[in-house]
Amino acid sequence: MAQKKSAGYELTKGIIKENPLLILMLGTCPALAVTTSAMNGLGMGVASTAVLVMSNVVISLLRKVIPDKVRIPAYITIIASLVTILQFLLEAYMPDLNASLGIFIPLITVNCIILGRAEAYANSHGALYSALDGLGMGIGFTLALFFIGSLREILGFGTFFDLPMPWITEGGLQPMMIFGLPAGGFAIFGIMVAITQKLSKKYYSQRPQATMDREHFPGSISQRTDVVFEETEVHDGPRAPRTPARDAVPPAETEPGAFARQAEADGESEESK
Repeated sequence: MAQKKSAGYELTKGIIKENPLLILMLGTCPALAVTTSAMNGLGMGVASTAVLVMSNVVISLLRKVIPDKVRIPAYITIIASLVTILQFLLEAYMPDLNASLGIFIPLITVNCIILGRAEAYANSHGALYSALDGLGMGIGFTLALFFIGSLREILGFGTFFDLPMPWITEGGLQPMMIFGLPAGGFAIFGIMVAITQKLSKKYYSQRPQATMDREHFPGSISQRTDVVFEETEVHDGPRAPRTPARDAVPPAETEPGAFARQAEADGESEESK
């Protein structure tokens, strides 16, 4: 049985280790389409997070009620209802942001992140952990969109949240419009993916070379164990080899019943003695 992760792990795993955009490569369409400014990226991320948390909670509560054969249509119906409510709220209280994001608000319904977390996590976990999973994934998605949108806005338009940057002026550093275009979005997205992959490998990859020791893992070879192996004094004969001899492993048998016949032969020889 898989070990149950802690609540803190479920909340933080989506930031770097399982970032839905930069590690899992989900939701790239809105990431490249709406991140022309920091406000658009932040707004899209917060909207997706709200839908992600609510859908995870609702699907988790109904996971034992929804028949398995119709779970995907049921998930899409639940997500579409939540997205519709969200769009009505944006139209009422944030019309500028709703107009800026445009068609990508309704398209949250078919966002791979929303449906993927519903199927992979909320379908088999409780409401609390599902909410934390959705919140963590949403935070990671929001941060990725915000950083990409901020870089594109600063480098492409010389502004940040529509405020002019003092070091990007007509007489100094000029805005590079390429970053406001799809090509610039792909470039920054690729750089962000490379950075996140590097951080993920640095902080989350397994390091057996640093954790193995000869006492608990006989035959292991690493920089850590070799130092102890070399410095240990041997008083009762030559030092044991690090690797087994070539004849330590018997040759492979290709004939069926070879081991059984060998055992019978050994038994007969013992009886004769």
